[in-house]
Amino acid sequence: MRTMSSGAYASRIKKILPKELRRIFSRLTSPQKIQDFLDTVPANFELNGETARSPLSMLTAGNGHCFEGAVFAAAALAYHGQRPLLLDFETKWDDEDHIVALFKQSDHWGAISKTNHAVLKYRDPIYESPREIALSYFNEYYLWDGRKSMIAYSRPFDLSRFAPEQWITTTEELDWLMEKIAQSGYYEIVPPNTKVRKASEVELEALKCVQWSKPSK
Repeated sequence: MRTMSSGAYASRIKKILPKELRRIFSRLTSPQKIQDFLDTVPANFELNGETARSPLSMLTAGNGHCFEGAVFAAAALAYHGQRPLLLDFETKWDDEDHIVALFKQSDHWGAISKTNHAVLKYRDPIYESPREIALSYFNEYYLWDGRKSMIAYSRPFDLSRFAPEQWITTTEELDWLMEKIAQSGYYEIVPPNTKVRKASEVELEALKCVQWSKPSK
């Protein structure tokens, strides 16, 4: 699909949205409101297998994880005329990637983030570039043994390259989108030969602070 202007893309989204999703998006008039909404959505622990749901499917399921929340946020931003941009954080082999939706206010960047933890949350629009956003997450991204695990961040990934029917209202899984983001190119975080300090005991305690408890199957 040829990239449309933000206004034309927003108009196309409004034409294809079902009533319930349009009602929700119409209320989410700022990144702050989008983040507040996502904070009320229970965590998707993928108890029945991995998922990569569209915004419509996430709403139907009633829960979401970081990828699903970021795509939902990008869709809500696009509904209101902003570019639907994602930023992916690549991690070491024994950790999980994280992904956020980027937004811009007054020429500064911020990020909307769906996470169950006290860390890796929302970023206010005070950053000069997507790289600064990525760096702001580095020290909060660590494993239980204290190792900092983020190794790279992606180029901003523009979802308006695709028809909104492909990623907003589809009931199909978005595995194809996850693959395209993974192939989009990454920038390394840590300079060569840099010794990175492990997280301290008090920092590790923060990992125990979660919003939603994992249910039994």
